[in-house]
Amino acid sequence: MNLQIAVLLGQDGITNGAIYALLALSIVLVFTVTRVLLIPQGEFVAYGALTMAAIQAGQPSAVVWLLVGLCLGSAAVDVAQHLMRSERAVPLRWLFAGKLAYPALMVLLMYRLPLATLAMPLQIAFTLALLVPMGPLLYRLVFQPIADAPALVLLIVSIALHVSMVGVGLLVFGPGGASTTPLVDAVLEIGGVRIKAQTLCVIAVALLLIGALYLLFGRTLYGKALRAAAMNRMGARLMGISPVFAGKATFFLAALIGAMSGVLIAPMTTIYYDSGFIISLKGFVGSIIGGLVSYPLAAAGAVVVGLIEAFSAFWASTYKEIIVFTLIIPVLLWLSLTSKHVEDEE
Repeated sequence: MNLQIAVLLGQDGITNGAIYALLALSIVLVFTVTRVLLIPQGEFVAYGALTMAAIQAGQPSAVVWLLVGLCLGSAAVDVAQHLMRSERAVPLRWLFAGKLAYPALMVLLMYRLPLATLAMPLQIAFTLALLVPMGPLLYRLVFQPIADAPALVLLIVSIALHVSMVGVGLLVFGPGGASTTPLVDAVLEIGGVRIKAQTLCVIAVALLLIGALYLLFGRTLYGKALRAAAMNRMGARLMGISPVFAGKATFFLAALIGAMSGVLIAPMTTIYYDSGFIISLKGFVGSIIGGLVSYPLAAAGAVVVGLIEAFSAFWASTYKEIIVFTLIIPVLLWLSLTSKHVEDEE
């Protein structure tokens, strides 16, 4: 291995690590606020990449009907709860119509817009508009009714949701893989080293998202409310912070990060309907390094995972996945020896 190869491997490792860092942050965020280990986070990555590919090919994606189905389910649950209340602040017809207006608009745009000729930013925006609302909808339908269940029950339900979303992905996108055109199709030469502009774009967007999350949690009222819910759920409830709002907000952010990550990595590799799991699992390794509580450590651990994966692919490509996932063992041993065990907060 010479210096140029090492720089190229480092470039790939940092690029992958930036994606893993985003996923690690979203996993830690959801877990600390809701106690849900979001196994289906990878499905948002795969859905984002494949939806973007379908839009660029000019093919209406059936994922819009998944959004319609989730909205119908959410509307049905809300209407049922509305009928059980003695006081009805909102007329039933307006409640139901409000839930269905957005998916109806998405269906109209999906089949009326010239998808293939849209500008790249509009294609990305449309992809996010289709997928990001699924985060709060999934929380509403799957996790909100069992929000106070033990953590083990939440984990089992999360695994079941992952398996279901993989099956739905096969039904919606088919077994074939897809990739998209680069966001920036250029190559820069710095000090004799060729660097793809797409790589810099991925790192820049990842840093922007991480910076936006930092500002959200440090400077805004809603961000501070989520931090309070993460630190002490019962105390947050006593201070008037809605656990339903906290859960929906964290799932919204997780869906946004996952779908955007899929859009970013789709030009660099072929994504299949089941590719998201292995990607999110590497983000999970980073979140484990952070102990599922520390955002900076999770991000740093995810970058380390990306670098180890890149250099392992050069030295022992057959065993690169084993090497990456073996990192969990010493980290878990260290955490078990150094952390204090307390009863789960009820």
